[in-house]
Amino acid sequence: MAESEITTVARPYARAAFSKALDEASGLANWSRMLALLSSAVQSQPVRFALDNPRLTTEQEARLMTDIMGDALSAKGRNFVSILASNGRMALLPAIHEIYEMLKAHHEKTMDVTLTSAFEISTDDSRKLAEALKKRLQREVHLSSTVDKSLLGGVIIRTEDTVIDNSVRGRLQKLARVLG
Repeated sequence: MAESEITTVARPYARAAFSKALDEASGLANWSRMLALLSSAVQSQPVRFALDNPRLTTEQEARLMTDIMGDALSAKGRNFVSILASNGRMALLPAIHEIYEMLKAHHEKTMDVTLTSAFEISTDDSRKLAEALKKRLQREVHLSSTVDKSLLGGVIIRTEDTVIDNSVRGRLQKLARVLG
């Protein structure tokens, strides 16, 4: 399944989880934790292998996941897992978690931003960039930075589905495509 198809199919499940989370006290954090754990579980090799077994019924899939998660799942979380299993959508959990986290961030007016630079960024520059992004985006910005020496210079800023590539490597690649 193509990435856009996965997102399209996962979105209603993420919205349903988000809706349930809004109905509960501290539900946003609880559902975030449950979905993160479920997502990690289905991405692990042993669980993926078990879920790929064609002889496993949907009830057995749901029981496998709820047994693995134990007390980490609420009653609504167990029901959510049963619904995913009955619809053959267990593999969508990583996408569901990602979409849920975007919905949660929009609701809380926060944004995770990753800054990749060819060189270490000073704490002062990181703070200034976070403040500028906060003003522009009108959201609380959580900035993390990484170093990638292959960029040669400049930066790449990633947030949700937006990428701003202002790196030397990125500009050279664009030039190469134009000159084709």
